[in-house]
Amino acid sequence: RNCDWSSDVCSSDLLYVLFAAAIFVFFERLIAIRKASKIDDNFMNIIRDNIVTGNVTAARNLARNTDNPVARMIDKGLQRIGKPIDAIEKSMENIGRLEIYKMERNMNILSLITGIAPMFGFVGTIVGMLQLFSSIAAKGELELGEIAGGIYTKMITSATGLIIGIIAYVAYNFLNTQVDKTANKMEVASRDRKSTRLNSSH
Repeated sequence: RNCDWSSDVCSSDLLYVLFAAAIFVFFERLIAIRKASKIDDNFMNIIRDNIVTGNVTAARNLARNTDNPVARMIDKGLQRIGKPIDAIEKSMENIGRLEIYKMERNMNILSLITGIAPMFGFVGTIVGMLQLFSSIAAKGELELGEIAGGIYTKMITSATGLIIGIIAYVAYNFLNTQVDKTANKMEVASRDRKSTRLNSSH
């Protein structure tokens, strides 16, 4: 359908689309990040025990069959056993960065919505106000209640855009916090892996 800024059709439709996109991205990323952060408390203990006892194959099988970033990073380190420690650490860091990138995928959409939703709201309000004042000028006079009602309607568009922007901002920062928590788990696992290798080499 054609946009009718004077009746807030364009701005409202765009804001609804942005809100729906923000909600979809938030829950899609939240589910993915939570899945990625789940790891058995005994995972690293079992890996450590297997390495110390020389059963690297069992450790690799466990890591390969565990679907989360920590396990994939450990598996990459286990594949490099026998190589210099620097090479092992670098390969694990590369996997770690890749896994974090996967978790952050599409989060930039939320950041974008944070900025553009309020702007769309303001644009809708400004265009609507211009239409209202143009109507006043054309008719010569309007009832005060009609003017106030028109202004109120246009201001709702601005408020809606601002609220959607705030929601997207909070959602983005919440997801960032969850990614950071998972990254910390990966860092701890990497240190444990290094410590285990050094201990087992003695």
